[in-house]
Amino acid sequence: MRRASGVVGFVVLGLMIFAAPSRARAEGFVSPWIGVNFGSEPENGRASFGVTGGYMGAGIIGGEVDLGYSPNFFGKDTDFGSNNVFTAMANLIVGIPIGGTHGAGVRPYVTGGIGLIRTSIDGTFDLDGVSNNDFGYNLGAGVMGYFNTHVGLRGDIRYFRNLQGDSAPNDFGLDLGGFHFWRASVGVVIK
Repeated sequence: MRRASGVVGFVVLGLMIFAAPSRARAEGFVSPWIGVNFGSEPENGRASFGVTGGYMGAGIIGGEVDLGYSPNFFGKDTDFGSNNVFTAMANLIVGIPIGGTHGAGVRPYVTGGIGLIRTSIDGTFDLDGVSNNDFGYNLGAGVMGYFNTHVGLRGDIRYFRNLQGDSAPNDFGLDLGGFHFWRASVGVVIK
């Protein structure tokens, strides 16, 4: 119960930051995305989806909240039982608008921040389930390309890693203390 309320509190805080009033020059954006995870053990290549929302103050620097969910992250339900990874990150984003901040244009960016990485494995048959709520960080880069002032596409790649040291042994042989993975994603961006 305590862990669930921490996750909910973190998500509510992120949404409050995103919804907070900002200066008229700030550019807010929302980007629902789909992606693929890779570079973890066991090697997964599994799908993920989520939403990223944020703002760019004066068009160059800003903040964003990135929420991602990856069902069956560690493998099939028949191998691990129901399993998933949820990430909630609060990030700093820096990007340079090429072509200005109005109309069509391109904005390459870098981003990074800290937040929650939640891993959950329910287990199968006689294996005990395991779940962890860990602080983690993410670093990434990408590009937003706008067709007009309000709609475009966004693609990025991010590295996620938890800040936890050693993890407790589990029946699955997974080292959740050194948990890390990459995510490549693409989505629509609306500002």
